[in-house]
Amino acid sequence: MPKVKTKSGAKKRFKVTGTGKVKHKRAYKNHILTKKETKQKRRLGKKAIVKATDMKNVKFMLPHSL
Repeated sequence: MPKVKTKSGAKKRFKVTGTGKVKHKRAYKNHILTKKETKQKRRLGKKAIVKATDMKNVKFMLPHSL
């Protein structure tokens, strides 16, 4: 049986909270920010919790964290 490895891209992008939820950075905050509202940019700067529909994929990429 081979070793179960963590995806190196996923470990850079996701963090697991103490309760087992997974946090990620929001998209659309890198460039072309002049046409976006200040409120939107402020919201995009905060971390978000991974949705339940994506949790299966994240668990596969982070086998030792969850």
